[in-house]
Amino acid sequence: MQDITFNDHSGLRYLPEYFARASQEALLEAVRSVVAEAPLYQPAMPRTGKPFSVKMSNCGPLGWVSDIKGYRYQPLHPDTGRPWPAMPDQLKDLWSTLAPDAPPAEACLINFYQASARMGQHQDRDEDMFDAPVISVSLGDTATFRVGGTNRKDPTRSFRLNSGDVVVLGGEARLAYHGIDRVLAGTSTLLKNGGRINLTLRRVTAA
Repeated sequence: MQDITFNDHSGLRYLPEYFARASQEALLEAVRSVVAEAPLYQPAMPRTGKPFSVKMSNCGPLGWVSDIKGYRYQPLHPDTGRPWPAMPDQLKDLWSTLAPDAPPAEACLINFYQASARMGQHQDRDEDMFDAPVISVSLGDTATFRVGGTNRKDPTRSFRLNSGDVVVLGGEARLAYHGIDRVLAGTSTLLKNGGRINLTLRRVTAA
């Protein structure tokens, strides 16, 4: 594993192959346990109600949701009304390793991408504090990740995220626009039926 820092995106770290195959499989089983308790649901865009192309769930004290009323964090699953399951220990350990000076992560957003799914350029700015980084883990099929600056019109660059890779958006890159251009079907055998899972860890409330 080589930790790659992009000088033109200060605070952006790319850690390819952070999780070896056995660790990916263990993390996948933990995610399956979470989803069994907090099923994937179909989020929708605020105001228009247009459905996302990805399905979502969460774990941790808070979960990020989107519906016609807006974007927000809440402690309960929007469909079941039950609290989100606890965050797996592997993800807590990841956070404490890569964000040792930050308060504990409070939310892990689980995004499931089928081959046709995309995620448009966006900022993670629904949190109360931006001092802590955003940390994401890729599992399953490879995706093309695009990242720019803090202005939507800033130049962007893209690179591929493979299963087991980790990306950290911290420092100046904490509010960088980013998204997923495409998922490359059949590039991983981790998920039996294909697809990609992205796990995004965030601190939500001020310390």
